[in-house]
Amino acid sequence: MDVRLLCLLALLAVLAVHVPTSTAKPISLVERCWCRSTLNTVPQRSIRELKFLHTPNCPFQVIAKLKNNREVCINPETKWLQQYLKNAINKMKRSKQAN
Repeated sequence: MDVRLLCLLALLAVLAVHVPTSTAKPISLVERCWCRSTLNTVPQRSIRELKFLHTPNCPFQVIAKLKNNREVCINPETKWLQQYLKNAINKMKRSKQAN
């Protein structure tokens, strides 16, 4: 075997062993939307917490954590949710005007 070829293989082996690993997620996982499907009917009394996500590549997403620790995606166009958001915005406006 040629000495140059042997040196090249040794160098490639060293580089392959010492390549730093990345902790970044693949692009396909980063750009994936959380909610792939949404529910229109979720009993409001079973909701413990609401999370609102707005990412550049996905539409507005509403995630409800239920009292049984299950997370479901709620359709943002649901009437009760729209009213809830309007009330929250109005409450924030009133509190800013009071200060």
